Amino acid sequence: MTGQEMINVCVTLDFDEEWLADVAAVSPEVRVRKHLAASAADLPAGVLAEADVLYTNTAFPTREQAPRLRWVQLDTSGCDHVVGTALWDSPAAITTIGGVSPKPLAEYVLMMILAHAHHLPEMVDLQRRSYWPDLDHRWNRLMPRMLPGATVGIVGYGRIGREIGRLAHAFGMNVIGMRRGGAREGELFGEAPDAAPAEVVDAGGLYGLLERSDYVVLTVPYTAETHHLLDAAAFARMKEGAVLVNAARGGVVDEEALLAALRSGQVGFAGLDVFAEEPLPAASPFWREEHVLITPHVAGFAPGYRDQIRALFTENLRRFAAGLPLLNLVDRKAGY
Repeated sequence: MTGQEMINVCVTLDFDEEWLADVAAVSPEVRVRKHLAASAADLPAGVLAEADVLYTNTAFPTREQAPRLRWVQLDTSGCDHVVGTALWDSPAAITTIGGVSPKPLAEYVLMMILAHAHHLPEMVDLQRRSYWPDLDHRWNRLMPRMLPGATVGIVGYGRIGREIGRLAHAFGMNVIGMRRGGAREGELFGEAPDAAPAEVVDAGGLYGLLERSDYVVLTVPYTAETHHLLDAAAFARMKEGAVLVNAARGGVVDEEALLAALRSGQVGFAGLDVFAEEPLPAASPFWREEHVLITPHVAGFAPGYRDQIRALFTENLRRFAAGLPLLNLVDRKAGY
């Protein structure tokens, strides 16, 4: 961008005035407008026609609607909901908020692992029934499963996966990470060197990872390649009674196959924060499965979350104004 040209930023989400003012303060050339919108049809035609930058989650205009649009900042870590839209086929750069919440996500995963290891769901059930079990029950059914020496396989060994690996190592666990082969182009927000040593395999090593893992954690991006990555064949390769924690996207798992694996005991427990359909319908059988702990897509939430997003967006806006590469640029070929 030149020093004489205004950068028109349209924000479709309900950020407060302080947040918007901080964005506008990036440069005198930045003009920020907020228009709450669930779709491009909800935005005034004149606003779209002038927009150079769009901060949104679901308002994806066509080239004809937004001829000046050069960059779209998503309010999500993933971009699977953009694939197949007019925006995906446009020349506009797309960036995500990936890297904003690796620590809370990693803590969530360890919470689920510990909940299983220490029989937390059963403990909660005992409390609800006001029942204090006898010593035999406590010794034989509530003895904790120790984490030191157990193996966690992390499918998606990026920023979040490495933070999970760091915490798992602190508990004495062995870590196997799976990540797509090859280097990803572009800089990432919150990127850091591996926090702990781990055995890392490529996508071809998935079944080997499943066969060796006591805990299988999903943090992989959701793309056409990872759709139903864990299907009936994959569950059959897991250790009998192994634990699954899904903090990725619901579509990474074949949910019918997971239900079958839970009911047969092939999967001993599942901690699920995401589902193929959200909100999860009241009629879903997952609500009634004994060995499932459900959370409503909150694994990435954390105090200061919006402040971190602001830091990312303002840094990217500075880069955009200076003609520098953006952080968290989506690779359309890779699908994330």
